[in-house]
Amino acid sequence: MARKFLYVIATLVVLVIAALLVYRVWGMQLIRLVMVPREPFSQLQPLPADAYADASMWIARPDIVKNNPALWTPEGVAPAKVTDPKAAIFFIHPTSYITTFGDAHWNARLDDKDADATARRFVASQASAFNGAGAVWAPRYRQANYGAFLTDKPAGEEALAAAYRDVAQAFAAFLKANPTGPLILAGHSQGSSHLLRLLREQVAGKPVADRLAAVYAVGWPVSVEADLPALGLPACADQHQAHCIVSWQSYAEPADPSAVVESFERKTGYTGRPRKGTHMLCTNPITGAFNGSAPASANKGTLDAREEGKPPRLLKGVVPARCDTSGVLMIGEPVDMGPFTLPGNNYHVYDYALFWGDVRDDAQKRLAAFLHK
Repeated sequence: MARKFLYVIATLVVLVIAALLVYRVWGMQLIRLVMVPREPFSQLQPLPADAYADASMWIARPDIVKNNPALWTPEGVAPAKVTDPKAAIFFIHPTSYITTFGDAHWNARLDDKDADATARRFVASQASAFNGAGAVWAPRYRQANYGAFLTDKPAGEEALAAAYRDVAQAFAAFLKANPTGPLILAGHSQGSSHLLRLLREQVAGKPVADRLAAVYAVGWPVSVEADLPALGLPACADQHQAHCIVSWQSYAEPADPSAVVESFERKTGYTGRPRKGTHMLCTNPITGAFNGSAPASANKGTLDAREEGKPPRLLKGVVPARCDTSGVLMIGEPVDMGPFTLPGNNYHVYDYALFWGDVRDDAQKRLAAFLHK
């Protein structure tokens, strides 16, 4: 009996090793096969001109009091006061539309309940960090499928362009509702890619640019030399600087950021200059400074959401931060954040959660600097 058990264990070990070998050799091909939509791309019909005047087109905005995920705060953190907000925050959520095989469209439908529920969870764990600085506006939009980032087919870029048009329309409605006062713009992953394009096309060189207290383009690579000059904002040098941009991408050690670095270097920046050979922007979220390091003891709070069925807790002093020469942010040894750590010790999903308390403090300090400049 014992010998049979050992045979079973040995067989399982061999299968696991074989699976890892297959993934290593054909991993990205397999992922693309599963995740990239098979249907031809078809252009989305434009939304009605006044679509974003309707509260149902927003996950969060000031007049949504019930079931507004952006108003959430962890236990021990004072709830946001939205009666007299200091700033208006425009937040673009990351990809929540992840489908496989024949079910995949290039863009999410607005009635996709699963994608919407996941987007709401992202707003609760990410955009909520900004509610101490003002009122959060987070639009629903026909986001590109995750598979759009895994292909070089024109359909991938077309899906992202279609999603961006919704975001730009939502931003115009946001500005119409907030004609004066300071602004904070933020996003994550796909949301940050749309945010950077928004800065280039709708903000840089226009009067609204003077109202920017800060921009948080988190989870998306930004070139200091090939992107920032065209975006009209410098990299934030320290935590008390306003009218600047921050960005980071989180990895535990040993890290393998090669996929991000290679993608970054293949593309041309917003200035028209190749990104290859330039520096990727890395802001240390604990210190708020460009590059540098900080010990775990200085971290103001990481969201711990591992206990199923219970709201996340804010744990202080758990995760350090160090900007690496590659341009990504190192968080030291792997930390258990949940099941969504990506290959290469990539903590992309947790970019905000790792530093929720620091982002909250950072936004308030940059807003204070903006108001007193």
